[in-house]
Amino acid sequence: MSDVPHELRERIAGDPFCAALDIDLVALEPGYAETRMTVTEELLNFHGTLHGGALYSLADAAFAGASNSHGDTAVALETNISYLAAVEPETTLTAVAEETHRTGRTGEYEVVVTGDGERVATFRDRVYRP
Repeated sequence: MSDVPHELRERIAGDPFCAALDIDLVALEPGYAETRMTVTEELLNFHGTLHGGALYSLADAAFAGASNSHGDTAVALETNISYLAAVEPETTLTAVAEETHRTGRTGEYEVVVTGDGERVATFRDRVYRP
């Protein structure tokens, strides 16, 4: 059972942008989130592989869930993504975000994105809590 209130979980899971990309929130705990997306033809770039913006969005959704899971509004201060491998159509990707540091006003998170058992991206980020 999650320590995240049901209303907060539903608000995070109901993100309209994530819905447009078919990004699902599959786990949410304080300081932790997991999102999932299957690569469709609509998400490909002109090389026939997953568009970097779609991969970034999957990682960012996990980051948003983890950083807002404490119930306080958290907004991104900075993000950085390392693309490690091309992703083919029909691959199911999972992004796991974990809190690595938290103070009263800021937090740091690392998101690992995997597909077919392989790490395809690492996303690092910081938030501010106003």
